[in-house]
Amino acid sequence: MLAKVLTQPRHTHSTGPFYSATRLLTCLRPGDVLLVEGSSRVSTAVKYLTQSTWSHAALYVGQHIEADSNHAHCFVEADIVEGVRSVGIEKFENLHTRICRPFGMTDADCTKVAEFAIHHIGDHYDLRNVLDLARYFFPTPPIPTRFRRRLLAFGSGDPTRAICSTLIALAFQSVRYPILPIVSSLSVDSPDCPGCIEEIYRLRHHSLFTPRDFDVSPYFQIIKPILESGFDFKSLHWEEK
Repeated sequence: MLAKVLTQPRHTHSTGPFYSATRLLTCLRPGDVLLVEGSSRVSTAVKYLTQSTWSHAALYVGQHIEADSNHAHCFVEADIVEGVRSVGIEKFENLHTRICRPFGMTDADCTKVAEFAIHHIGDHYDLRNVLDLARYFFPTPPIPTRFRRRLLAFGSGDPTRAICSTLIALAFQSVRYPILPIVSSLSVDSPDCPGCIEEIYRLRHHSLFTPRDFDVSPYFQIIKPILESGFDFKSLHWEEK
């Protein structure tokens, strides 16, 4: 009941453009991450704590969902009330969204990421206790910036439970694709390469990922539907004073 109250949409003003379902679908490819600007109490808290526009993330899996499932469903997301589920494009129509596309992934890699997420459909949302939800009644708590990400990283750690960005982060980590890895430098003492530095990548813990991370990641491209459809500014009809 508490989760349902916190996820009820509320009227908010957004400066971002809304895209139709048709326009979004013409741009999306399996493996794309769709970021969403929500309006619920939970969304307001996530946006404040991450200092970002985005409060939710969903993974586009295209036609990889099994035939006995709903054919119109092409996204996998983690919902607080219903858990990990598949949804259709209509869920995000008339919402401010952003498409983040992993760069350099092959079709086979994207299929593995999609299948990982699909395999977890039916998992529960990670609600450790009511205090995890009650905090969202205070969407702008006086928390220092360095602690805000940790405030969102709640949960029991049970692998059969997930939050939206955690699920997608795990899917990409399953093929060792970087999102925001921890990078350390190591000096390479070699006569063939004196003074060379080797970068060592380590996976960040999946519970620390937020929707914003896919937007700021240097490994994801931002896809804008208007530009993808062939934008020509000279064809615009401007109002004449």
